Amino acid sequence: MAKIKYFYNPHKLDFEKVGTSIWSIVLRVFGFLSASAVVGGIMVFVAYTFLDSPKERVLKRENDQYRYQLKILNQKIVQLNKSVINLQERDKNIYRAIFEAEPMEIEPFFDSKLSDKYRELEGLNNAAEIINLQNKVDELSYLVNIQGKSFDELSELAKNKTAFLAAIPAIQPISNKDLTRMASGYGYRIHPIFKTHKFHSGIDFTAPRGTPIYATGNGTVRTAENGSGYGNHVVINHGFGYSSLYAHMSKIAVKTGRQVKRGELIGYVGSTGTSTAPHVHYEVIKGDRKINPINYFFNDLTESEYQAIRELAAREGQSFD
Repeated sequence: MAKIKYFYNPHKLDFEKVGTSIWSIVLRVFGFLSASAVVGGIMVFVAYTFLDSPKERVLKRENDQYRYQLKILNQKIVQLNKSVINLQERDKNIYRAIFEAEPMEIEPFFDSKLSDKYRELEGLNNAAEIINLQNKVDELSYLVNIQGKSFDELSELAKNKTAFLAAIPAIQPISNKDLTRMASGYGYRIHPIFKTHKFHSGIDFTAPRGTPIYATGNGTVRTAENGSGYGNHVVINHGFGYSSLYAHMSKIAVKTGRQVKRGELIGYVGSTGTSTAPHVHYEVIKGDRKINPINYFFNDLTESEYQAIRELAAREGQSFD
């Protein structure tokens, strides 16, 4: 039952019923609604500012997982990059050294199409982080691809290892068991005719005229002719970038184009060309460079004999050609 309110009228000396106008009711309702709206707005503001909705909590958990996965992925890429660098070092300093292959040339990583790829990521909130990660992945893929090509090349070299070992020069060109025939080594020597300090690009072995000269590795005779300086000489192409030269022969025993084996007779010691005494001038050529033959006698010398012949070859003196 609704409460009825009264007030005392002093003029009439009586109690009268309090009347409620429509405007009073409207104002009261409006005031109540306004207060409710303000309180509700404050509550919503507090809720959205300081409290997470269920969806927001799910999204935050997903973002945390995403950032953690990015961190783990970055760490894995760093480790993989270290592994690739280690493979490159082993490739350069071990594998290719075994096969005497030239190191692979690795160009700096650059892809003109990457800028377009990264441009698609620039609209993301964490674009810098994702672009950096993508760049690392692309660079790692590039290095892995290069290393794969290198291993393919090494695989082919391994298949040819037997042929390689049989082809490269590995013995002395004449019989020299007592090591007494080493006359002049590789390096600067006094020229026997011009008497000047001149670079001697091979090793001279003295021996009586007619002493057999042998091929120091398997190969194909590229040259068998008389030349003004070398006199009668033979050049053998061993493949794998190697060739060898035998000069001042008294007689050549092979013809151009012939296949020869290591230890096979190719000519005889003489003193033709620019020579002052019977001997064989022997050279080893790698690519276009004449290198010291002293490092290519490993098949017919013991360690002590090799050391002795190195000392003989290093002596200063006069060459024979």
